[in-house]
Amino acid sequence: MLMRGGTSKGAYFLATDLPAEPAPRDALLLRIMGSPDPRQIDGLGGAHPLTSKVAVVSVSDDPAADVDYLFLQVGVDKPEVSGRQNCGNLLAGVGPFAVERGLVAPGGDRTSVRIRMLNTGDLAVARFPTPGGRVDYSGSAEVSAEISGVPGSAAPVVIEFPPGTGPLLPTGRPRDLVAGTPVTCVNNGMPTVLIAASSLGVTGCEEPVDLEADRQLAERLREIRLEAGKLMGLGDVEHTTVPKLSLLAPPSDGGAVMTRTFIPVRCHTSIGVLGAASVAAGLRIEGGVGEGVACVPEHGDRMRLEHPTGFLDIETALAVALPDALPVVRRTAVVRTARKIFDGTVFPRPA
Repeated sequence: MLMRGGTSKGAYFLATDLPAEPAPRDALLLRIMGSPDPRQIDGLGGAHPLTSKVAVVSVSDDPAADVDYLFLQVGVDKPEVSGRQNCGNLLAGVGPFAVERGLVAPGGDRTSVRIRMLNTGDLAVARFPTPGGRVDYSGSAEVSAEISGVPGSAAPVVIEFPPGTGPLLPTGRPRDLVAGTPVTCVNNGMPTVLIAASSLGVTGCEEPVDLEADRQLAERLREIRLEAGKLMGLGDVEHTTVPKLSLLAPPSDGGAVMTRTFIPVRCHTSIGVLGAASVAAGLRIEGGVGEGVACVPEHGDRMRLEHPTGFLDIETALAVALPDALPVVRRTAVVRTARKIFDGTVFPRPA
């Protein structure tokens, strides 16, 4: 099934329809998506990391979850398939897909699906409308949602993330000096490095294509990412897609902050859900690099993150159990949308 999830697009598979072993599975997915090829002309991929994604879904054996979700990032111009990260955008389609495929029975007018994200072991709960026992993708005049980067409106998919088990600050500090640049390393579902855009000599309001064309900036970001990856306990991240890098700049349209996120080389045309969760939590950390840049709301959990094509609203709340202790995440939730685009048979490129 080809689905849009949030501001990404990907192919959703039942795990039983793919090889069980990673090597033959990944080889098949490369052929299905048309990789390696910059245009992915011979497959389903859309010639961009945001449209070269795969979700593998199965019934979960974890009593705390209904289904398991494995996210796989398929390289565009390289024969690579990575499961080192989650994807919060495709996550928005996992619940509807599970109902469509009969893995979860619809629960009346609204259905809740508990999802275990196999990439990290984290859990999420997705709630979406199922009037008459069928997934409603379009929504109604009374109940609909708009998200920046997607035309029109659709039925809301509310995703809530229970607090993770790992540290919010993987380095144990709200601020680190990495490759000569102040950063905040944070992980609220997605390992992310926060950087004030001004510290890299850019405004943080440039178009993604212009930032991608800045070779000096690319080299600075590469140095920061490699060093930060080790500090965050991720090891050598030369050939992985995490951590992400988010540049922070003052907001321009009433939000809390303007962002430019690298995933990890291409500049995101919006911002990923889990990356946004990490940014929002990072901005609430006293002493982080967001101080003096972001306008964090004084009241309530909701925060608006601006990005190249609009904004994303996300709710986060932190707590400190003991004086002088590091903060932990108490709550994270976001509203996304998803849509079924195509359901049928894909014919992979011959091996």
